[in-house]
Amino acid sequence: MKTERPPWRFSTLTVRAGWHRRHLNVMPTTAPIVPAVTYLHPMSELDAIFAGEQEGFVYTRYGNPTVAVLEEAVAQLDKGEAAVGFATGMAAVHAALLGVELQSGDTVVCSQDVYGATYSLLSTVFGRLGIKVVFVEIEDLASVRAIISGKRPKIVWIETISNPLLRIADVPALAAAAHAAGAVLMVDSTFATPYLFRPLEHGADYVIHSATKYLGGHGDAMGGLVVSSRTHCEAVRTVAKLAGGPLGPFDAWLILRGLKTLTLRMQRQCENALKLGRWLETHPRVAKVIYPGLLSHPHHSLAKSLLSEGLFGAMVACELKDGSREQVMRFMDNLDLCLAATTLGDVYTEVLYPPMSSHRWLSSEERQRIGIGDGFVRVSVGIEAVEDIIADFAQALEKSA
Repeated sequence: MKTERPPWRFSTLTVRAGWHRRHLNVMPTTAPIVPAVTYLHPMSELDAIFAGEQEGFVYTRYGNPTVAVLEEAVAQLDKGEAAVGFATGMAAVHAALLGVELQSGDTVVCSQDVYGATYSLLSTVFGRLGIKVVFVEIEDLASVRAIISGKRPKIVWIETISNPLLRIADVPALAAAAHAAGAVLMVDSTFATPYLFRPLEHGADYVIHSATKYLGGHGDAMGGLVVSSRTHCEAVRTVAKLAGGPLGPFDAWLILRGLKTLTLRMQRQCENALKLGRWLETHPRVAKVIYPGLLSHPHHSLAKSLLSEGLFGAMVACELKDGSREQVMRFMDNLDLCLAATTLGDVYTEVLYPPMSSHRWLSSEERQRIGIGDGFVRVSVGIEAVEDIIADFAQALEKSA
């Protein structure tokens, strides 16, 4: 009699999730790339697939075999029932919001410290449609609870680790507050990845990832994913079918390949980030360092209780002392190993100036209000030798003085 095997650990799942089937009478070890736009069936089967009575693929805007493998894998890693893939992270954000049938007069409560494009999407595109958006300081839990209770929003939107200020959201408490008010909790968990935190296990209704970042991990593919229950994902997939933005099979395959090393990469990147953060705290040219793994971080205890493996993410932020736009530009121009790049989550260490890029859509006053000053620098720490990363920062800071 065959005994049931114990559940696989996360690092094993990243390698094996999503692909355990035959294809064209062989058993490949990796999922094949299927670039077809459409798929052929007898007409009776085609009708049944369109009607949702039978599983299958009919048109790649509706679904693709390679993309489906990625969706299955990420749903497994995030402990969700299903997932829907998109061409970009922002397409996933947009579809998740539309999937709950937002309409004029509805309210969204959103952390004010979110990715700049998410902030702008809500305040401009959805704002023009009559959606009321209330931005809150997510760390002020008592105030946020009162606002949620009073406003009765349809959606509460947060980030597990915020971009770029690296604030930690108390997901279980916010899920309880959202549900008490009849709202759904949507969590962008791009910075944490399923390796460090799985929001669905803590009460969230939807998880959103920019797969361009850590899930892919190599800077060579773009994608986004929404993970939730089957019912919620059916509504999101309906939006995808009608509004477009499908994830292509080549990008899906690259993200799948990257997913297999997620545990190894994140372990190294998180360890490097902690060492870099500790070093930056000692540097005279640095006024402030923000990293959840440091005792100086106001949410260190919360991060320690929520995030797994004793790791705190691979993002570090800092403010240069008496920093100005010009000084930050000199610092970034003088970097040799580290890259001045408008992305994050790659194997390379990448440095970004949010006022110029990710939060360019915000006015100077809005940036200052949420804590992004002119000397603010965001660092996505890579897998290089941390001694080389630190040495590069040291020489660039010296030259920027």
